Order: sequence, then structure tokens, then C-alpha cells
Amino acid sequence: MGLSPGKLWGLRRLADDQGRFKMTAVDQRPPIKNLIKDRRGTDAAAYDDVAAVKQTLVRELAPSSSALLLDPHVAFPTAVQLMNPAQGLILTLEDSIFQETPGGRLSAEIDHWSVAKIKRAGGDAVKVLAWYRPDADAAVCRHQEDFVARIGDACRRYDILFVFELLVYPLPSDAAQTKDYVEDPGKRPELVLESVERFADPQFGVDLFKLESPVKAAEVPDPDGAEAEAIAATQAWFDRLGTLAGRPWVMLSAGAGMDAFRRVLTYAYRAGASGYLAGRAIWWQAFQSFPDVRQMAAELRSTGVPYMDQLNALTDSLATPWRQHPCYGDTIGIENTDGDFRTRYADFDGETG
Repeated sequence: MGLSPGKLWGLRRLADDQGRFKMTAVDQRPPIKNLIKDRRGTDAAAYDDVAAVKQTLVRELAPSSSALLLDPHVAFPTAVQLMNPAQGLILTLEDSIFQETPGGRLSAEIDHWSVAKIKRAGGDAVKVLAWYRPDADAAVCRHQEDFVARIGDACRRYDILFVFELLVYPLPSDAAQTKDYVEDPGKRPELVLESVERFADPQFGVDLFKLESPVKAAEVPDPDGAEAEAIAATQAWFDRLGTLAGRPWVMLSAGAGMDAFRRVLTYAYRAGASGYLAGRAIWWQAFQSFPDVRQMAAELRSTGVPYMDQLNALTDSLATPWRQHPCYGDTIGIENTDGDFRTRYADFDGETG
């Protein structure tokens, strides 16, 4: 299967040498800012505090990562220099502040930020999170679909990898309504699967899915120690998730605990996932030491890094290298390799020649 040069290079940059993704998210905004505000007793999180936290996360966790996900507000401008340039760089595009309407959530891009700027800044991939409920108001669903399609089009135009994160959420009418960046307490597997099926449509241009567990993380049974019936039922949901994705996919942690996320990954890898892109499962425990940033760094070295070592060993053992995904067939390479590549490769305006 032929891939455009930028998409192929992006996949290679984000993965390790064997084609597995071991990616750390440091783009979180509300979870980090809210804890800082609580600890400082202030109405807003100071920029320097957020920068100190993100610099510490990058410094301590980058060596164990194949790629890092950074935000353009703080992490990229203050911590990118702490990364090894051999590592993949993902930059986030969605605004963390979404609009809550009676019919569902509306997402938008970060202001003064774009796919073009991410490409210019040296990013290997664009990451976008979209909240989605297939049973939300029809106008809300259209808005979210148009939002994703618009970014997918821009990623094609600038030939950069599109990493798409999809999260279901409680509607305003749901009993478990929350606006926090946590797993939907009332999550139903059917809604997760329907959402993935919708955005697997080629019109959205998704290259790599970042997906949540179809089953609530805390309820995922021990994949090696639970009753056979519970294991089979859970695995069936993950298998269906992988089938519907139709391209390489990784798991997100959504604030799951360390043990829970490890269980989730095992099921996902058995279903064909190619790695993880996680944040809080790795570093949330150490972050509790804030405002003592030195202690936070020590906790990362004593808990976060060893945990990543465990995840990486699990990934090496069970995850499917992205090149082996069935969507690519037997061969992978750059499209248009017939000796006329340079004239057939479209420029930013979509023109060739």
C-alpha cells in the first residue's frame, strides 16, 4: 500500500524501531491547572508552575518514550528542547475548553494555532480530541464531524499525520453528568464502537486512532486471572473496536489507574493495538507531590519510569507493529515511485507539476 511521504514518515517517527508506539502525553491542560490551583489556593494556575510541571514530565519520561505529545501553550515552547530530537513530536490542536450545549459538546481548534503552524514548527503529527456521542443532537454530531473532517483535510493538504482521539461523554441529561476530563461514569460500549465506526470513514482522514477502552477501565477484568466467561466477553468488545478502527490504533488512559490501564492494554494488544499514548496513568501519582517539583521528579523516577518500563515490556511482547496492520496489505512504501515523484507530489495548494 502506498502512503504519502509525510504520513509514512510520521508513523515511523512516532513509533520505535520495531513499529510500536510508546507515547507519553504532556498536553493535558485542565487536569494539571486544576490541581495547581487547588494546591496554590489561587483562581488561576501560574504559567511558571505549569511550565515547571511539564518540563519535569518531559525531562523524566522522554527517555522511555518513542514520542511525546505536547501543547502549544506551555509544553512545546518551554520543554521541547528537553526532548531527544530522534523522538517523535506530536502537537495538539483542539482547545481544551469545549462548549457545553443542551444537545451535547462542541469542539474547536486552539485559537491562533493550526495544522499549518504545527507543520512549520516541526511536528511529526497533529493530535485532535473530539468529544462525540452518536446519540447527541443531530446538529451537534454534524458540528463535531465537520470539525474533524476540516482538520483531516488540512492534514492531507500539508501531508502530516493525523492522530485522532475520540471520547464519549455524559450528556447534560445523563445522571452521571460531569465536565471533568475523566472517563464517562456511565459509559456504554455500544456508544464507543458506534463512534469509532463513524470516524473510520475515509472522509475524516484519520491515520492513527487514539481510543478509549470500550469497557469502563475499573471494570476490566484481569486478563489472565478472571473467569473465562468474563475475559471472553471483554475481549469481544476490544476485538470489535480493533476491527472497526480499520487502521493502526493505540490506547489512551483517560485517567485510569496504573493496574487498570495495564489490564486495558493487554486486551487491546490481543485485539491488534499497536501501542499506547497515555499521560495520567503514568505520571498522575507523582504529580501529587506538587508544589514540591523536586519530589515530583523523584516520584517519577521511582514510580513513573518503572511503570513505563512495564508498559513497554508488555508492548514489546503483545502489541502489533503498525506496519503489520491488515489495512496496509503486504507492502508499504511511498506512493508515486515510478520515477516521476517530484512532479506528481502535490504542493500545499493541491497542485502538482
